[in-house]
Amino acid sequence: MKPAPFDYHRVDTVEDALERLGELGDDAKVLAGGQSLVPMMNFRIVRPPALVDITRVPDLKYVARDDGTLRIGALALHREIEHADDDLLGGFGVLKAAAPLVGHFPIRARGTFGGSVAHGDPASEWCMLTMLLDGEIVARGPDGERVIPAADFFLGFFTTALEPGEILTEVRLADPPDGAAIEEFARRHGDFAIVAAAAAVDVDGACTRARVVVGGVDEVPLRVEAAEEVLAGSDLGAEAIEEAAQAAARAVEPGSDIHGSAEYRKKLTAVLLRRALTRAVGR
Repeated sequence: MKPAPFDYHRVDTVEDALERLGELGDDAKVLAGGQSLVPMMNFRIVRPPALVDITRVPDLKYVARDDGTLRIGALALHREIEHADDDLLGGFGVLKAAAPLVGHFPIRARGTFGGSVAHGDPASEWCMLTMLLDGEIVARGPDGERVIPAADFFLGFFTTALEPGEILTEVRLADPPDGAAIEEFARRHGDFAIVAAAAAVDVDGACTRARVVVGGVDEVPLRVEAAEEVLAGSDLGAEAIEEAAQAAARAVEPGSDIHGSAEYRKKLTAVLLRRALTRAVGR
């Protein structure tokens, strides 16, 4: 398990990274934490001719608040979210709750938030939560900076809206829900989730807004509007939660593989969403 030959370039600033990417062409890859990219290279699933290593760019490693907006730099480590101060995260405590689900400790100690989002794995906790929380992805490229809504960012399996030569620099979260939770099922702790479900609710007497995202059932983290419609205006009681869980199971169309059949994934969707909604309402 060795990667195909590649050229390695380490940079110290975002400007240097953009310049180097422009020189190397569209097939060059950005190396952040490397916890997703390097295994794929070792299995030769991907064979980039060159890597641009941004791990030592200090301007991209932060978790900060700015007028109520939570700003997460591309190089913020998983473990920094896991151990972040509650006051810093504010209403986005679901991030801290989700962090222990991200792989094993060595992965959380090296992997990066931005790297995970840019990788675009449909079962990634950070991809799901960025979608659930209506996040915005900030990208910098040769033509300057642009902001991409999470709903428009994930395009397909390991495919995002990042253009060739662009770097994801930040994820912004600005609208914390009243309650949110994520649940997932994996064969072993630290493995990729076979199915994961995340839910967020806003409540003013009844449910004023619900957001539901399911991972592992499609090529992207899937927003399930059928379940959200069931919850909107409801009392978020057990009956409404169960109806939403079943609506989500009917709405998804997962494939089958060695980890589980399509029917199995549908059942998991209902079970995990029921749990996530119950926890979100409880919070």
